Amino acid sequence: MIANRLRAAGLAIILSWGWKRAAIAFAAGALSVLAMAPFNAWPVLFLTFPVAVWLIDGAGAGRWRGVPAAALAGWWFGLGYFVPGLYWIGYAFLVDASTFAWLLPFAVLGLPIYLALFTALGFALARLLWTRDASRIIALAVSLTVSEWLRGRVLTGFPWNTFGYALSEPLALAQAASLIGLWGLTFLSVAIFASPAVLIDGSSRGRKTWIQETWIQETWIQVTWIDKTWIDKRWIAPATAVLLLIAMGTFGVVRLSRHPTGIVDNVKLRIMQPNLQQDVKFNYSAKAEVMQRYLALSDRSSGPQSTGVRDASILIWPESAFPFFLTREADVMAEIANFLPQGTVLITGSVRAPDQPPGTRITRAYNSIYVFDHEGSVLSLYDKLHLVPFGEYLPLQELMERAGLEQLTKLQGGFIPGTIRRTLPIPNAPRALPLICYEAIFPGDAASRDDRPGWIVNLTNDGWFGISTGPYQHLQQARMRAIEQGLPLVRAANTGVSAVVDPMGRIIAHLDLGVEGVLDSRLPSAIRPTFYARYGDIPAAALVVVALIFVIRRRIAKQILR
Repeated sequence: MIANRLRAAGLAIILSWGWKRAAIAFAAGALSVLAMAPFNAWPVLFLTFPVAVWLIDGAGAGRWRGVPAAALAGWWFGLGYFVPGLYWIGYAFLVDASTFAWLLPFAVLGLPIYLALFTALGFALARLLWTRDASRIIALAVSLTVSEWLRGRVLTGFPWNTFGYALSEPLALAQAASLIGLWGLTFLSVAIFASPAVLIDGSSRGRKTWIQETWIQETWIQVTWIDKTWIDKRWIAPATAVLLLIAMGTFGVVRLSRHPTGIVDNVKLRIMQPNLQQDVKFNYSAKAEVMQRYLALSDRSSGPQSTGVRDASILIWPESAFPFFLTREADVMAEIANFLPQGTVLITGSVRAPDQPPGTRITRAYNSIYVFDHEGSVLSLYDKLHLVPFGEYLPLQELMERAGLEQLTKLQGGFIPGTIRRTLPIPNAPRALPLICYEAIFPGDAASRDDRPGWIVNLTNDGWFGISTGPYQHLQQARMRAIEQGLPLVRAANTGVSAVVDPMGRIIAHLDLGVEGVLDSRLPSAIRPTFYARYGDIPAAALVVVALIFVIRRRIAKQILR
């Protein structure tokens, strides 16, 4: 009964055309976003990814071998996936509604329209490799992995909600990222979740399997035959997918059990989450209010045994914490120096003015991380490398500014990208790898093979996106960097979610979204470099190449047999 209904549903999708086909693709994409944080309902992909396979199956009736029809289906699938997955971007355009609200529809729809082009490319590439047997599942996995990788690279890249994040929960499944990284997980996600699509294929029986046991004992021979054992090939792909999930889960459970959370001696963290609204955060007239709030909150008692900031050896404030150039405000620097106990350092985000002669008008700036000691001296500095398009700079900046446009931060000329990513030396603590805001969603940005740090510090301001799914997705993706690299992650977010994550991805302490407070924690210790940390994306690339060769050979073999 169930098999007949599945087959009927699959055939209806394959034979659909026009607006019905577009609606089916859009709905499948929209449901797929439930696999991402904060829902993490990844089993839904067992329903939606087979739809993608059947849509490509049905494209074969179109022109040019069905490639345009497959691409169009992929575009609708991607649009359905990205509109509900990225709706929260619209909140940023309401922070200064009088200036930017008119752009909200363009952002909420324009970005998904663009990103869906990569899903369209994945479907089109899959159609070029398509076969009539189960190997088409591998063709789709190869093609979508390539298109997702391109989405993370083209025009500075935006690999948000890449399909591989579906396997980030439960935590045991996510441990495979320590071997093959995000792109390897993306390949496995598509291959695993699309596998039920083959259950509607025509019945296929395997060759008769004979098991012969022959032995000689003294003067006689006994021969045992097990006759007529039949295998229905339609179940091979789904069964393999289930076995893969079991293998990944087993590997993860063993890995988690072998690596309990270790602690770095004599390092005590205090993360300050101010939950500051954006209209205050970027208002210079609120300078005194912001500083008073930061200092009072940072010294707040967190329990009966707490002595405030004196408990911490490292105090951490979030990205772009001040509505001014911090180091150019002597009174603020004096306040910080007076506030910090001896032996406590402050790691904070701040906008930094470029070095130029006194009196020169500042038109551009860096988004930076400072490390200050208790005397207010700058111990180390990092300038953000991977800037946010339309948030921190405009493509074709001068041309767009002449047309009257500006980025959300309203800094004329836009932010200046840094020149190099370096680890930050921290007194009496391991060196830290700095990541600002969405730099944490790029696997390559967290790689530091020549100068391996002891932890990752991620400062962000997700206050742009309100109480929405966006900050939870951001944390999910940042946590994956900890698993990939085998490094603890310490995350300070203006409005949340601030967290301390061990190198296995366990969240050992956190502050919820939309909450003001301080988070006290010990610093988890790093583990030895993971397989992924040593070899990067090479294993995932090898997996995709081998799978591609397999699919091409299957396609050629099928054509020869016709």
